[in-house]
Order: sequence, then C-alpha cells, then structure tokens
Amino acid sequence: MTVNERRVAVLGAGTIGEALIAGLLSGGWREPGEIVATGRRDERIAELREKLGVEATLSNADAVAGAALVVIAVKPQDFDDLLGEIATVVTAEQTVLSIAAAIPTTAIEERLVEGVPVVRAMPNAPATVHEGIAGMCAGANADEPHLAVAEEALLHLGAVVRVPEPYMDAVTAVSGSGPAYFALLSEAMIEAGILLGLGRDVSTQLVVQTMLGTAKLLRDEHMHPVELRERVTSPGGTTIRAVRELEQAGVRAAFLNAIQAAMDRSRELAAGAP
Repeated sequence: MTVNERRVAVLGAGTIGEALIAGLLSGGWREPGEIVATGRRDERIAELREKLGVEATLSNADAVAGAALVVIAVKPQDFDDLLGEIATVVTAEQTVLSIAAAIPTTAIEERLVEGVPVVRAMPNAPATVHEGIAGMCAGANADEPHLAVAEEALLHLGAVVRVPEPYMDAVTAVSGSGPAYFALLSEAMIEAGILLGLGRDVSTQLVVQTMLGTAKLLRDEHMHPVELRERVTSPGGTTIRAVRELEQAGVRAAFLNAIQAAMDRSRELAAGAP
C-alpha cells in the first residue's frame, strides 16, 4: 500500500474530531480532498461532507488505507471494535494518533502489526473552539518525525505539551478535567453575584469575562499567579478579606485533593477498571 504523506484519516469524527478537521482546514494545513472522516451513521457522513467538504465514509478500514496520519477519535468504549476493523490495514509507514481518553499506547500497539508508531494525546474541551491544550506522549515505536506530525495536527486545536507517558494521567487530571473545575468555580461566583443582588445575565458576564481576561493575563504577560494575586490584593482591602475566607475554607487543599483523586481514577481506567 502506498502512503500519501498529506492524507489524514480521522476515525470517529465526533465533537473533537470535527473540531480537528475544521482546524486543519482553516489553518491551511490540509485541503478538503486530503482528509477523510468516518462516522457510524449515514446522516453523520452526509453532515461531514456537507459541512466540511471532506471525504467521509462508514468504513474505518477504507479511511485508513493510504493515510499518513491516522487519528483515532472514538470514545473509549468503541476502541476495541475500531482496532479490530483497522488492525490488518495499518502499517508501520503510518502514524497513529490516539485522542481517546485513558487508552495507553501499549493497548493500541498490541492490537496492531509490529512496528506501527503510536502517539497518544489528551486534548480538552476548549479544543472545540481551538483554544484547548493537549498533553502528548510517544509510544514504543514513535520517533521525533511521528511526534512532529502529530503535534502539527494538534496545534490546530490549541497548544501542545509533550510529557512522558506515565504523566498522561496527571495531564488528564489537570487539563482534561480542568474545564469542569473552572465551570464549577464560575457557577459558584455567578451564584454569589446573584446573592448580592446582580441579575443572572450581568453576573454571568462579569464572571466569564473576568475568567477569560485573567487567563490571558497569565498567558500573554507570562505572569505568575502569585504576582497577579498580589497585584489585585490591596492591604486591608476587599480582595484580602475574600482570600482569607477561601484559605480558611481549605479551597487550596480541596483542589490538591480533587486533582489527585482525578489522577488516581485516570490510572484505574487505564488499567481497565470499570
């Protein structure tokens, strides 16, 4: 089988898979004719063709044939079935990029022919608006060229960090689950605004924009969180009073414990626990 270096197959083009395709196209990294996507229903296939202009098929095996980069974007519960479909088709000349949560590279490699390079990544929910971040690691057969092409693709969903695979559970706990932590915090702050008499719409706008602006300050100005907190906190002012209450409530310790618990659960799932 001849591999087309520019052909990309996205298997299981759900929310994240579709966002990846849209990013590859909008960034000019690939043309519609160089991408093939798969889905499980005829309606979804038709939607992908119409919405993105890419080739789409129900057959994962057909999509994989000739693709230099094969992106596995199915849900973990569908992983075994998919690997069964493509196991005899994927070759060592292709790069497999898995963005399925909690599936170790060894679990993929042992189902494929010997020598197939596998890269594992964990993008998060903001990837759907191309503001996400993904942790990425190499499997046993993946070298720098394989990591580089996977990283190039993932950069169209946001930022990318490389970590050794044992730390992927920590990535899952911090950034994979992270949007839920921020959503919970914003929910609490919005409710607090309502308690103080603000309308829900106004309180929501205040909180969401404050979170966005704070994140951009930390990222774009390369500020340490302590520096930003101290800049906002005046002696004897309102912020220090609020921070004292948060510290007395054990909020910092609660986050440490929560993220540790998330990592422990990620390890359980990776080991096959229900």
